[in-house]
Amino acid sequence: KNYPKIAVGLAIVVILFYILILHNVNYPVHSAFEYIQFISLLASLYIASGGILINIERKASPGTNVVLLAIGAVIANLIGTTGASMLLIRPFMRLNQDRIKPYHIVFFIFIISNIGGSLTPIGDPPLFLGFLKGVPFTWTITHNFLPWLFAIAVLLIIFYLFDKNSTSPEVEEKQVTPAENKFSIVGSRNFLWLLVIIIAVFIDPNIFPWVPGIKFHGQSFSFIRELVMLSVAYFSYRFASKKALNGNEFTFEPIREVTFIFIGIFGTMMPALELVSIFAKSEAGIALINENTLYWGTGALSGFLDNAPTYLNFLAAGMASQGADINQLSDVRAFAAGGVYENSVMFLKSISIAAVFFGAMTYIGNGPNFMVKSISEERGLKMPSFFGYIIKYSIPFLLPLFIITWLIFFLFQ
Repeated sequence: KNYPKIAVGLAIVVILFYILILHNVNYPVHSAFEYIQFISLLASLYIASGGILINIERKASPGTNVVLLAIGAVIANLIGTTGASMLLIRPFMRLNQDRIKPYHIVFFIFIISNIGGSLTPIGDPPLFLGFLKGVPFTWTITHNFLPWLFAIAVLLIIFYLFDKNSTSPEVEEKQVTPAENKFSIVGSRNFLWLLVIIIAVFIDPNIFPWVPGIKFHGQSFSFIRELVMLSVAYFSYRFASKKALNGNEFTFEPIREVTFIFIGIFGTMMPALELVSIFAKSEAGIALINENTLYWGTGALSGFLDNAPTYLNFLAAGMASQGADINQLSDVRAFAAGGVYENSVMFLKSISIAAVFFGAMTYIGNGPNFMVKSISEERGLKMPSFFGYIIKYSIPFLLPLFIITWLIFFLFQ
């Protein structure tokens, strides 16, 4: 019950160390801006989707679940992993209410909350940051499609076998079979609020110079976008369908939990990211950089720190090793295009895939992971602990998949 005090307290210790001991205001200010951008997006998507009640009147089965998860993996690229997760987690749980188990939620996190969003900059925050730096919008779907398709297919097959063999005949018999298969939506006007959020994502001074921004140390930080998103959060809740909110058993506790936990993460991750950045740009670090070390380095940190700044740090290091500058738009575009810089496309592909895929390794690897866990627990499902999730699910299922993905798409290319 004291997690807000502990998370904020640990963050304050590190921030004060930077300001008072290191006399470095740059890192805390950058981290604060990144946190505000992060939480504005998550809060607006969570609240807007909470006003959409999706009813699927169909008997739950492994096949039905696989179809829903596959649809979610595609939708994640249109409204982001957070939007897709918040939109589908409640109907997914209602569909399986007589047979729901922790592995249902874990595979939901694997597929919809993380790996599904690998194809567009809207899909996951690190890819969006790459887009802001100059990576073309269509680059991700062109280069990430095959790894995405492979990973999603493998996880869906594993889930299907798991789901088919984990449900007893007694549970199947207890399920009520609907008289007819029906699909309905209550609160569909909230889809307009989701559309506003997606459009607002592009209201950034780094994309459109005419958009006002806050200048700090040579960078422009958006504030109009965040004001729009927080306004959407307020109005989408204020005018939401009460039937949809009640049907979803909507509360603010999941987003409250994420808000405080990630204050701690954004505050305390600064030294780790700075050490990585300094080493990666050193002679020793540059000598180690290739698509393989970038894949595993980006992945390892993305699972335990926020994957968005991890992506930027390793992209900066990869570009620096080729004599390119991440802050030069022309360099980023040339790096993404390939030809000018040696192995640059493979470097960027390894960083992009690892940042998104490895976010599924822990509850804190990506924002929606923790919200999905919190929503599930709020509805009475006992989820694995932080380390239980890693030991029971991430290591047995994800790690072999990531090794095979690395072998097929990077090592043997």
